[in-house]
Amino acid sequence: MKVSVVIPCYNEQDSLPELFERLEAVLAEMKVDYEYIFVDDGSTDRTVAVLRSLRERSPRVGVISFRRNYGKSAALNEGFRAASGDLIVTIDADLQDDPAEIPNLMKRIDAGADLVSGWKTNRQDPISKTLPSRVFNRVTSMVTGVKLHDFNCGFKLYRREVADAITVYGELHRFIPALAAWEGFRVEEIRVRHNRRKYGKSKYGARRFLNGFFDLITTMFVTRRALNPLHFFGRIALALFLVGLAPQIYFLIHWLAGNGLRVRPIMLLGFVLIIVSIQVASIGLLAELISARAARDAVYAFKEYDVRGERAPRAVRSHIA
Repeated sequence: MKVSVVIPCYNEQDSLPELFERLEAVLAEMKVDYEYIFVDDGSTDRTVAVLRSLRERSPRVGVISFRRNYGKSAALNEGFRAASGDLIVTIDADLQDDPAEIPNLMKRIDAGADLVSGWKTNRQDPISKTLPSRVFNRVTSMVTGVKLHDFNCGFKLYRREVADAITVYGELHRFIPALAAWEGFRVEEIRVRHNRRKYGKSKYGARRFLNGFFDLITTMFVTRRALNPLHFFGRIALALFLVGLAPQIYFLIHWLAGNGLRVRPIMLLGFVLIIVSIQVASIGLLAELISARAARDAVYAFKEYDVRGERAPRAVRSHIA
């Protein structure tokens, strides 16, 4: 078994040597074949120079460097493509995740999980980060149906098949567990230690939580395991139609009773809501047609086993040096 460690990094020149030493100690003790894929996300400090020095120290180190900052999702996606291991560990480069937890993640994989996500129960971050994160995780869990406490934890362990089955772009790295669960993979969560940031400062501000909710809506529509567009827009259209219909029924009864009618603002509002409801339903129908076409063209991922219960061989992926 080979383990690939994918490490996105952005301006982490001080933490990388220590992180490398900690990972080396843990992986050497586990006695597995392993490699590192460091993905520099357009750093402006000496991160690239530090990574080159690590590459010179160990042939296990692979380095990918972006010309500019593309974001964590792009870094993870390229790391997945470059990794050649049967299992893939993702860990942030800021030393807040403890590499000593990797064997615990591995135990859950051995027990049958396809993706094991860390849960920072004692998070060493200011309340300006922890409070919005709790709200985000609660809402994401309710909307996606995936019962996790910490979607955005960067410390995860994947089977190779999971990384092959999902595509991460934009800022969808926050929803990797949901993407994997919608593809039929078994997703689990374990508590992991979380350390205070030792060097540098956080690269994320409060804006990421607002972006995260927009990305959640995107995720719900671009994945074939998500909510059907017509169901979503249809519910909105039905609510608007009923609200708009109520005053029209009232005025109809009023007219049938022999009373005169005159144009009133609430009557006009009712007509507007009915027209808007028809437009919203039309949008849902168009989105449903597009989604159905995409589902027909999609390639589905399956676990393959031979008659003896062993995993079928797969194509070997290339490794970036």
